Amino acid sequence: MLQFIIRRAVGAVVTLFLIGAATFFLFVAAPSDYASLACGKDCSAARLEDIREALGLNLPIAQQFWDFMSGIVAGRDFPDGHCPAPCLGQSFYSGELVWTIIKDRFPLTLSLTVGAALVFLIVGLGTGMLAAFRRGSHVDKVATGASMVLSSFQIYFLGPIALAIFVYSTGWMEDPKYVPISEDPFGWLIGLSIPMVVMATIFTAQYTRMSRSSLIEQLAEDHVRTARAKGMSQKYVFFRYAWRGSLIPIVTILGIDLSSLLGGAVVTELTFSLQGIGRLAVDGAVNKDLPLTMGVMLVGAFMILMLNILVDIAYAWIDPRVRLS
Repeated sequence: MLQFIIRRAVGAVVTLFLIGAATFFLFVAAPSDYASLACGKDCSAARLEDIREALGLNLPIAQQFWDFMSGIVAGRDFPDGHCPAPCLGQSFYSGELVWTIIKDRFPLTLSLTVGAALVFLIVGLGTGMLAAFRRGSHVDKVATGASMVLSSFQIYFLGPIALAIFVYSTGWMEDPKYVPISEDPFGWLIGLSIPMVVMATIFTAQYTRMSRSSLIEQLAEDHVRTARAKGMSQKYVFFRYAWRGSLIPIVTILGIDLSSLLGGAVVTELTFSLQGIGRLAVDGAVNKDLPLTMGVMLVGAFMILMLNILVDIAYAWIDPRVRLS
């Protein structure tokens, strides 16, 4: 297992380097004068030259690339101070360090992603297991029908409806807000409960259908039928043999869905006026803040790679044949 994890980690480092290189050459080496974007409208020639020198845009492309990549690992110096590692540059718009801005916004997006994943895994897998266990019953039909309807909804449609019902009409809940979990765990849960559930709704429907079909397929396997023939109870066979085997296709798709959740955070944060990484990416694009946009892209790529490594480890634990391949 350790060798399996090391191989995945080395591959992730190489992939992250390639993403960083592609990001740099896509934005920095493109034929555009980014110093003028940072300078603004009323920009003098002297001010433009100072900004170009401060950003290092007067250096050769190879030197700029080295400063950018080495700054992520070891930090780098700017005319107005040192940027410690991981240094992703300075924002054109605010002048703050990009990593500092991302670090302040990241806990909210992470809370939304993890919270939504827990919701759709618990509710989706639980409902799918119940539907498979009671196959053909009214419970199965209701769960299947509801999942088909909910899978057609979108965040920008469900979000305003949830706000109208639970916040503006009934007053049962307040507007979504972020409270650090270290300060108030209950306030953190209540403040983000509506966005979490809205983000998880579509995935819950998908995982209900997926877990149901996977369990039904596993229940028809030879080893499950053999266990039943030996006189084992239906519940024991269901949880001991069928359930674990049904997790393999679910874990396979989980890494992709977690990446989709990070992308869905953009729409969710805009819908509920939350200040997370998704909103930060939009602000960077609107303000043409290239260091901020590059930083968000790299952090997002890093998170997706880490999530995929965790999914690979879970997959190898469920199916030992993966470790031998």
